[in-house]
Amino acid sequence: MRIVVMGAGGVGGYFGAHLARAGHEVVFVARGAHLEAIRRNGFRLEGARGDIVLPSVGATDNLATLDSPVDVVLFAVKLYDTEAAGVAIRPVVGPRTMVINLQNGVDGPDRLATVIGTEAVLGGAAYVSALIAEPGVVRYTSEMSKVVFGELDGTVSDRALAFRDSCRSAGFEAEVSSDIRAALWDKFVLLATNAGLTTLLRKPAGEVYTDPEIMALAQELMKEVVAVAAAAGIRTSADIIERSIALSKSFPPGMYASMYHDLARGRRIEVASLSGLVARRGAELGVPVPHHTSIWCALKPYVDGD
Repeated sequence: MRIVVMGAGGVGGYFGAHLARAGHEVVFVARGAHLEAIRRNGFRLEGARGDIVLPSVGATDNLATLDSPVDVVLFAVKLYDTEAAGVAIRPVVGPRTMVINLQNGVDGPDRLATVIGTEAVLGGAAYVSALIAEPGVVRYTSEMSKVVFGELDGTVSDRALAFRDSCRSAGFEAEVSSDIRAALWDKFVLLATNAGLTTLLRKPAGEVYTDPEIMALAQELMKEVVAVAAAAGIRTSADIIERSIALSKSFPPGMYASMYHDLARGRRIEVASLSGLVARRGAELGVPVPHHTSIWCALKPYVDGD
């Protein structure tokens, strides 16, 4: 398959490296020092389960230089870059192209669809903890290695099943969902909670989820997300809070959410689409969400970075 990875950070870099190693024609879209390092030295994925070294791999900051549409675009940019990145991928999106949205949050697929059309977009949830360790190098820090994706209309398409098989052959778990919106909200229960807490507290998972009082707060944050989803007509899994709690306790002790790393580096943060989205949807739907609203208000001054 011909695959473009739009956003060669932790998520895009992790899955893109595995697919490239498996023999697929992968092009990473990056910028700045990261792009120059990939062009000069290739791409390296490092982690406890072994490294992947790609001495030579496609890398660009301008997809207009590619000669034709590709089979798959893994769309893994920050949420605040959604619309601009959607415009940037138009040259490689053809009638048969799948654009799998692997962004954080729950509103990315619909925002992307307004730019490139609904028929091209699949929703997706990535389960991996990884970040750019240095230009040209991505490091993963957890045992999680899974992607779930599906058509926005709920059909289980042949194209989705074919890419699922390619992912599995490349060495990571993959599932096709017949209700990707519910799957996104299932992930969002812990995602919004973990991002908000570890960023607000400036503490890693090992200190956050071993404190009984903070753990009680985490459960309240999770309940708020489930309540907003229910009010919006989304049926999350019946045991999602219990599973989210168990997963939070399995995180590596030193793990932070990616939003914390962005805050620490003075970069823009995605809180408007995480706790901020919960706060806005809660207000619209008449669902009280005081804890996520507090996190949103506390982190709102840092939305645009330092």
